[in-house]
Amino acid sequence: MYIYIVIYNHSKCTMKKAILFMFLILGIATSAQEVKPYQIYNSKGKKISFEKMISGLTDSDVVLFGEFHDNSIVHWLQLKTAKALKQKTNLIFGMEMLETDNQTFVDLYLKSDLSEEDFAKSARLWNNYKTDYKPIVDYAKANQIEVIASNVPRKYASLLYKQGEEALLNLPEDEKQWIAPLPFPYDASLPSYVKMMEMFKDSDHANQNFPKAQAIKDATMAHFIVTNLKEEKTLLHINGSYHSNNYEGIYWYLKKYDNSLKVKTITVLEKADITKISSEEKQLADYIIIIDEDMIKTY
Repeated sequence: MYIYIVIYNHSKCTMKKAILFMFLILGIATSAQEVKPYQIYNSKGKKISFEKMISGLTDSDVVLFGEFHDNSIVHWLQLKTAKALKQKTNLIFGMEMLETDNQTFVDLYLKSDLSEEDFAKSARLWNNYKTDYKPIVDYAKANQIEVIASNVPRKYASLLYKQGEEALLNLPEDEKQWIAPLPFPYDASLPSYVKMMEMFKDSDHANQNFPKAQAIKDATMAHFIVTNLKEEKTLLHINGSYHSNNYEGIYWYLKKYDNSLKVKTITVLEKADITKISSEEKQLADYIIIIDEDMIKTY
């Protein structure tokens, strides 16, 4: 923002001329390039406002908000989205960052029956929880909004990667409750899983179970979203963008489990020029938020 000071000298300038000069300066100021940290687009590539995006989300059963885990403005936008949706619909939150077997700790914390310190010790919170996810959990706590821990416990994804799905099928029944129903549907030809294999084809990761270990996360998140949906409520789910981009991942599993669901997706991109979107980028989600690549990282 610029402040211009116009000095009026009565002996040399009329009031009319001074006013015209001020409008000229203001015109120059407003025509200068506006500095914006992000721009929202719809799937047609049209620039839209935050309010327009919110309006398009309100009739959804599920909103998948794909993020970059270390982008500070994305986390701010998630909280703003939650607050805006709260004004229009009843909400439930779901979070990749919380694992299913920690749901009891989440519930106790939301009811103030577990201290913040004990919650942090018990729930295997991510390193950036305090800066990036605590605000939305605390917003839920203050407004009596359910928070669903949706992600598969990492030890089970690791087990599948190392030993295959058979190892999950052999788990005790009380452990299977934290995972999507087994055996779970899986399509290795989905582009996101194919791309994952291609990216790591020259590394030790590249075995057939590698993308399937990703898929069990997607399937479990989708399963716990579906089982926790309630009538006349929208479940806002926060997850890494790769878990829902191109209407794959969680989205694909949601439609497998309940094809009648109204699901909207949001994704984010980081670019030097937020004013342009490519035809490929338009296909990533229903709403694409392009963020200035200079945005500060949180970890």
